[in-house]
Amino acid sequence: MNFTETAPIMRIFDIGKARDFYCGFLGMSWDWEHRFHPDAPLYAQISRAGLVLHLSEHHGDRRPARRFSCA
Repeated sequence: MNFTETAPIMRIFDIGKARDFYCGFLGMSWDWEHRFHPDAPLYAQISRAGLVLHLSEHHGDRRPARRFSCA
């Protein structure tokens, strides 16, 4: 199995603060965003110089205290 790209998912809690930090402070581009319906959580992609990150408001995505196992 070969992997050529990854896109880490970063959990966000405030869209405005996330946009200010990633785009304003770090100079990243806000590539696209998606919602299943107008009140649904945001899922977006940002990028800069070949780095791609996904941002998510979904409560189950990349929770800070979550533990994963590869066993």
